[in-house]
Amino acid sequence: MEAQMQARRQRSSRAWLRAIGTGALTLFLSLPLSLAQQPASDDAAQQAFNNSCRTCHSMKEGDNRLGPNLNKIVGRKAGALPNDNYSSSMKEAGFIWDQDKLTRFMVKPDEVVSGHKMQPYGGISAEEAAKVVAYLQAASQ
Repeated sequence: MEAQMQARRQRSSRAWLRAIGTGALTLFLSLPLSLAQQPASDDAAQQAFNNSCRTCHSMKEGDNRLGPNLNKIVGRKAGALPNDNYSSSMKEAGFIWDQDKLTRFMVKPDEVVSGHKMQPYGGISAEEAAKVVAYLQAASQ
């Protein structure tokens, strides 16, 4: 009799765990794909962008402000957006923005493009720059 009770408890416990697992899987699969793929640091990355870039830059394509829009900046040629007032040094930079170049530019802009127009911007920490680059890539997809 004791063995039957124990077997019944084990079956009940397995059924309960199966139901929990199925419920969790259903919840995960019902999330919008964009939420399921976002890293936990998205809020911090967006905040870093807002604190360091948003005054002069937009993420909206075609919305050039004091500085060019940064939509799809990774992979774009430096100084290449039409209708933006780039410095001659930025127009002639001759490189494509990648993660490393963007990070270095945000940390020490004069070392990447001497004569840029982001004055008096003097740079941000490498940690904040990495967050901004993560935001730029996520927001450009």
